Amino acid sequence: MTDFERKPRFGRRPDKSSRNPKEGGRQPWRDRESRPDGPAILYGWHTVVAALGNPQRRIRKLLLSENAARRLADENIDTRVPPEIVRPSLIDQRLGPDAVHQGLLAEADPLQPPELDALPQQGIVLVLDQITDPHNVGAILRSAAAFAVKAIVTTARHSPEATGVLAKSASGALELVPMVSVQNLARALTELNERGFQTVGLDSEGGDDLSTIPLTQPLALVLGAEGKGLRQLTRQTCSALARLDMPGEIKSLNVSNAAALALYIGASRLGLMKG
Repeated sequence: MTDFERKPRFGRRPDKSSRNPKEGGRQPWRDRESRPDGPAILYGWHTVVAALGNPQRRIRKLLLSENAARRLADENIDTRVPPEIVRPSLIDQRLGPDAVHQGLLAEADPLQPPELDALPQQGIVLVLDQITDPHNVGAILRSAAAFAVKAIVTTARHSPEATGVLAKSASGALELVPMVSVQNLARALTELNERGFQTVGLDSEGGDDLSTIPLTQPLALVLGAEGKGLRQLTRQTCSALARLDMPGEIKSLNVSNAAALALYIGASRLGLMKG
């Protein structure tokens, strides 16, 4: 099943729908069993190099293959801690055979997230309503970094930890975009509303296309999981609902693609694409 065959929540709804098997399913052990107070597992070139370059990230342990260590030295990248030079197969054993680690694995302290009431009063934030697939959240993080999103707000439950597959999929963006975890998303949206944020939920049931409604800063774009979409209370708490209209025969998008399109529309309408 392709992303285009799944039930859309951002464009217009087709006659038939199906649930994305990734959303809501069991995640690999390294993501499912991670703990907020445990180390973040970071692997892959861009992910680890970005962490090494982030002074806010405390590196506990660094495993490198000989080739990776040589490349870091050639590019004058400070490892910050004495690395352990290991065979790539040892990193394979730690991560599993499907992880593309490129000879780098770091254990690091989780980043300290900002408080919700400390978010800037300008620009865009993204709010994710129980999006559970770490690949999707990682891809959303990459788009968020590209559009200078101020933060991503996620639910404490039914969201992947900022480690492992998510960090790899984010390709270094985890070091650039703060992630704020909240216990109750409706309360968080209410707080954003009270602080002057325009909270726009993206949903196929939205009365208007996102490109046609007036947008103001600070803007919070709210996205729900594929298949389920925005929960009812989330929809009720948003100050507006909008859809993404597309001219082609296929009317639905994967949630990470929808996030990128919504960010482009929002940034363009708010004049944030300049400079």
